[in-house]
Amino acid sequence: MSRELIYLLLIFGLLVVPRALQRYKIPAPLTCLLFGIVAMLAWGDKSHDTVVGMLATLGISSLFLFAGLEVELSALRKGLWPLVAHLLIRTATLVGVGWLAWRYGGLGWQAAGLLALALLTPSTGFILDSLARLGLDEEERFWVTSKAIAGELLALAALFVVLQASDPVRMALSSGALIAMLVGLPLLFVALGRWVAPHAPGSEFSLLVMVGMIAAFATAKLGVYYLVGAFVAGLIARLLRERMPLLASHENLHAVRLFASFFVPFYFFNAGTKVPGGALSFEALGLGLLLTAVVLPLRIGVVWLQRRALFGEKHGASLRVSVALAPTLIFTLVLAGILRERFALPDAWFGALLLYAALTTILPSLVFRAPFDVDPAEGHAGEGGPSHPDDAGDRRRREAAAGVGRPEPEPTAVPAAAVAAGRPDPNPPGG
Repeated sequence: MSRELIYLLLIFGLLVVPRALQRYKIPAPLTCLLFGIVAMLAWGDKSHDTVVGMLATLGISSLFLFAGLEVELSALRKGLWPLVAHLLIRTATLVGVGWLAWRYGGLGWQAAGLLALALLTPSTGFILDSLARLGLDEEERFWVTSKAIAGELLALAALFVVLQASDPVRMALSSGALIAMLVGLPLLFVALGRWVAPHAPGSEFSLLVMVGMIAAFATAKLGVYYLVGAFVAGLIARLLRERMPLLASHENLHAVRLFASFFVPFYFFNAGTKVPGGALSFEALGLGLLLTAVVLPLRIGVVWLQRRALFGEKHGASLRVSVALAPTLIFTLVLAGILRERFALPDAWFGALLLYAALTTILPSLVFRAPFDVDPAEGHAGEGGPSHPDDAGDRRRREAAAGVGRPEPEPTAVPAAAVAAGRPDPNPPGG
């Protein structure tokens, strides 16, 4: 069989078959991951392909580029104190789980810290793209979005520190390089917007993706993986929205979603081809089930108790927000790979993390009885607006009646940042 035909069959298999299986509540990324594992079992090292590896890098980088574009700092400021409380609790749980892994798991402190991040960090990309199909109301979507984004920012900062902390000199150099990138990226965007974009109408998407890839490879060279640089590039593009409105426009957000949706399946397939044979053992199965039975209820329970005890939210709403924040697939896959490559994580632990990630990703699909997947085409490309067109108007009328402020004009379009672009009650009942 020719190589071209093999690639064509692979593209069809990764883009069409997983979507068809979603009718059975099987998330498409898990199907792609399983295809990769089957390829590894069938062909061994021959399943490792440089072209697929490059496509996988484009997939994970573009996904986190989009995640950075989704951040709306003004929306995060609206729920600042509840989010601060959430991050403090999240930090405490990360430290606690990391200490347990270091004390009783026989891991070094860096590996233990990465393991805690792998177990506790929600996959924001999946969560944001699925909100429109989970049946949550506007306020619940706002808090799920805000907490997922805030948790991702915390996780990326912790990832940078943990990976660099063993070498103070390298950490100082990497921090300096990261600061230089934070200063240089806005200048690069502005320069491209001034000297290139006016002469090439419609090139903003290409420029955005190009800069995102450059930033991703730069942070990979710093030793903190591709996703950090891609996320930072997206975040900076979002912050420049007033000065360069076309850069992070709704059209560009949708285009980046479509770009990521094509390449992300290759990331999961490529990750599956790198699963070691020892990760498919009964020991890994038992350890994965044990991790899920202990950690998943802990994560859901912590968020549920936080919202019930600290903010007096109703039981059902607290549970829906907690379950929607459960999936960890991308962060778990990325960190499991780092743990295996840099810290010699045993194969059984690697397999346990994969099983844990799969079960946490399936959970919302089962609870909400809706497909849970990165699918920019469905739900108006994840435009996380109200579930009913009258919801936003009803909320503003309630605010006006309560004397909170005058109702604002109805928006003609809701930005893709989901509810991050919406405006919840200034004094929401939950955090």
